Amino acid sequence: MFSFLKKSTPAKAEETVAEKRSWIDRLKAGLSRTGNQLADLFSRGGKIDDDLYEELETILITADVGMDATNTLLADLRRHVREHKLVEAEELKAGLAHCLLKLLGPLAVPLHAETHKPFVIMMVGVNGAGKTTSIGKLAKYLQSQGLSVMLAAGDTFRAAAREQLMTWGERNNVTVIAQQSGDAAAVIYDAVQAAQARKIDVVLADTAGRLTTQAHLMEEIKKVKRVIAKVLPDAPHEVLLVLDANTGQNALSQVKAFDAALGVTGLILTKLDGTAKGGVIAAIAKAHPIPVRFIGVGEGLDDLRPFDAQEFIDALLGLSA
Repeated sequence: MFSFLKKSTPAKAEETVAEKRSWIDRLKAGLSRTGNQLADLFSRGGKIDDDLYEELETILITADVGMDATNTLLADLRRHVREHKLVEAEELKAGLAHCLLKLLGPLAVPLHAETHKPFVIMMVGVNGAGKTTSIGKLAKYLQSQGLSVMLAAGDTFRAAAREQLMTWGERNNVTVIAQQSGDAAAVIYDAVQAAQARKIDVVLADTAGRLTTQAHLMEEIKKVKRVIAKVLPDAPHEVLLVLDANTGQNALSQVKAFDAALGVTGLILTKLDGTAKGGVIAAIAKAHPIPVRFIGVGEGLDDLRPFDAQEFIDALLGLSA
């Protein structure tokens, strides 16, 4: 077994105005692909008419919102326009913001990791979604909340996955539990036991990425969840699915498959850094609503933040924060 010894946990940090502004700017830049299209549509002037709705529909669908969520948003928007007697195209921006908040607001449920000790978070997702990187960033965030963290290197399939997690452990000064060999369940079992003995607040358990179409691998990850429950009967307390925002509607398929297998309790949407369109959050809200705990906009340690629906919509539509 390998581990890095954890240094003292920092006290809960208060975010400065500059840090908040920096995050908003990065989020806005990350959503600019869709945001610029919407800004162009609403800034042309003219009246609200069927042609305007049709152009908006096209933008939403190409932004990965999906047909069902797009139809819901447009129907709600038309009602809003009638009720408020809106006429000008530029007035539609605030109306869309209102309708988006109704759709996305229920997903903005923060993670509370203080309800159990240790609080065990099982991290899952397909290969390449940014799972291990998200673990490193999440460890930093939890430390900023005054919580002690331990990492479990349960991705025993991908080459160098253990070493990657250990690097994140060193950067965050947290313990990493790993083995030279052995399966994921055994590694995570050891980590939960170690966390109990050392009175650690949170265990972040990495698992191997897998395609949802690989039935034997999905069965294997179910086993990992069962083994965690053997050492701590009410664990895992959170099953976080990491999604790459660039995968569009395929992300919705991943949500459905992983939720059916494991009972996903929260989502992390990564790589909202300029190439993603951002609309998949709306598709998930409509078709399979699960709380979006965090979103990520880059590779830095501080580039993962709790999902705030109003903040997200303001950044997308270029509204004042």
